[in-house]
Amino acid sequence: MSDHVYKKIELTGSSTVSSDDAVKNAVERAAKTMRNLRWFEVVETRGHIHEGQVAHWQVTLKIGFTLDE
Repeated sequence: MSDHVYKKIELTGSSTVSSDDAVKNAVERAAKTMRNLRWFEVVETRGHIHEGQVAHWQVTLKIGFTLDE
């Protein structure tokens, strides 16, 4: 197994469905333009409340990826 060097970026995904869906949206969007995605770390979860109900989720995550050789 070779040694890796990782870089991290921070993204915020959003969803009206759930916090899990917000994470998936962020990861799937990052995967469209980036290579070698390896892991994610949830940094913050927050949401918007409308008329006493959760109306929108926002999840900030750090995504780690390996650099090209």
